[in-house]
Parts: sequence; C-alpha cells; structure tokens
Amino acid sequence: MSAFLHAIGTAVPHHDVHQAFIGWARQQLTGAREAALFDRMAGRAGIAHRWSVLPQTSDPTGPDGFYAADRWPGTAARMDIYAQAAPALAIRAVDDLAGKVPLNGITHLVVASCTGFVAPGIDQIIAARLDLLPSTERVLIGFMGCYAAVAALRTARHIVRSEPAARVLVITVELSTLHLQATGDLEALLAMLQFGDGAAAALVTGASGGFDLGQPFATTLPESAELIRWTVTDHGFAMHLSGEVPGRIAAALADPAFALAATGGMSPAAVDGWAVHAGGRSILEAVERSLDLPDDSLSASRAVLSDNGNMSSSTLMFVLARLLDGPRIDQGVALAFGPGLAAEGFRFASAA
Repeated sequence: MSAFLHAIGTAVPHHDVHQAFIGWARQQLTGAREAALFDRMAGRAGIAHRWSVLPQTSDPTGPDGFYAADRWPGTAARMDIYAQAAPALAIRAVDDLAGKVPLNGITHLVVASCTGFVAPGIDQIIAARLDLLPSTERVLIGFMGCYAAVAALRTARHIVRSEPAARVLVITVELSTLHLQATGDLEALLAMLQFGDGAAAALVTGASGGFDLGQPFATTLPESAELIRWTVTDHGFAMHLSGEVPGRIAAALADPAFALAATGGMSPAAVDGWAVHAGGRSILEAVERSLDLPDDSLSASRAVLSDNGNMSSSTLMFVLARLLDGPRIDQGVALAFGPGLAAEGFRFASAA
C-alpha cells in the first residue's frame, strides 16, 4: 500500500523583518571585530527575506515595537500572540492547498509546531475553524524542531498504509520570530538571523498523485545533544545553534551506513530530487560537499532560504512544494536536521 503527497499549500505573514533584525543585532555587538564578523556572515547567509506575524506597522525592535528595550516581553505575551496568529497562518496555508486539491472528507489531521503551546491544542483550534467532523482523528507533533515535517509526513504515511481510505491533512506552522532574545552573544545572534515564520499544509491519501512517499529513515548523532537546543525561558524559547552543526552533519552523511539508509543503496548522483531542509547556507553546503552533489541539486532549498529563511518544521514543506511544481522526479530524497542532533528523512518519487 502506497501513500501519496498530492499537493502542498504555503503561507507566510506580510511583515518582512530581515533587515530590521540585522540592524538591531548589529547594535547588540560592542566589539568592532564581532560586528565585522556579524556583517560578513549576514551578507553571506543567502537570506533576502524573513517574515513575521508581529505587526507590520512598526519595527519589532523599535521604541513602539513588541521587543522595545524598556519592556522585553515575557513568555506569556509571546504565547498570547501564538494562540491567535498560529491558527490564522495555518488556515491561510490550508486555503492555498484547497486551491490545488479538493479537501473534502478529511479523516485525520496531523499538526507539527514547536514555537508555541496552547490548550486546547492548536490541532483542535484548526479543526474547529476548518469545520472538520468531531470524529476526525488528530495528532499533534510538538517541539521536535526542524525535522518535525518528516515526522508529520511519516505519520500520515503510516496512517494511510494502515487505513487505505484515510485522507490526511498535514499542517506545519512555526512562529519563530516570537522568540527573539535580548543578547549580545555573537553565536546566538547568528542563530536568530536564520529564522522566520511560515506555515504549510499538505494532503496525503492512498490515491495516486503527486509524490509517492517511500521508506523513512532516521538517525541520532552520538554526543551531539548540546549542539542544537531549544530552551523554554521566562522570555520565550531560547535557541542555541552551535557553529559545529554543519561539520557534524557532514560527518554523518559521510557514514556509509547512513548514506545507504538515505538513498536505499543508490549513489547520491542517481538521486534526481533533493528536498533538503534549508537550515542555513553552511548546512546546505555541508550536504553538497559530503554527498558530492552537482551545483544545482539544492536549488529549491536555496530559493526557500532566500525567500523565507529557516521556518523550522515548515521549511522542508516549502522545499517539497517547489519540487512538486517542477519536473518529474524518479528518485527523490527528503532530509532534515534538528535537536538531538538528529537527521530524519524519507525517499519519494513522482507518482506513475
């Protein structure tokens, strides 16, 4: 029994905060050497835009903004915005999906989000706003980070393979810009430089169409748990993204056992569709170097990074959406990384 990813709808907020953040972050650095390094890294990040649910009428870090210096917001204030803005952005992604495929008869809802908490859960809020049947089975995947899209699509695949008539709506929604931290630490500022807000929605069923979702794979790198952390604090969720991450990813991809699991024994050169989580320029370069990929193999990932930055779990969905709109793929591999340090993915191919 196969499971098929038919289409993906996407949505981002209307407020581009990338340049405002760069200006604010540079002011937090007191040393000339650190400021120069930040400028160089920001210029090489490959990011042109990052979008935020914070009000478009102001600079979020300005005197009247959400992050005004004299009243740095606590976690409760950030979660208040999440409770309202996350379902709204998710619904916009569903509306985009509905313009591509019929969404009648949804039997299961799988939602992934790691940038907020609310109860009743965001899955229940979304189900109610979509007027799904009360009998709709729901799964909420929380706090897994950037590879949560893999977990969500893998869950949908398992559901469809066990219940062939299932119609599974998969949603990822992340509001990363709710978690700006007051810090002058260069590594922390470079990590925050990557992240933006976005949502995606997909339909997975047993009927042929779109991408045939193949075998999943996963691994956790040894002695790497401290490299990516997402800590709940009194002032939002603090991200720690070590500069060692690209090197550790490169080492993992060079392991023949992992390469075998990821490609199913194929040479990486035989893969004609790479959906790699756009976690940052250096991560994409590490993947390219380790697998010796042609220069244009990760063009979809680079385009998503440029247009949106890293939207945590939604990022991979945006990459897959671009590939769905492109040429036929006979041998595809989706790959994402996140806290753990873990690497997860699945193989896929265009439906016959």
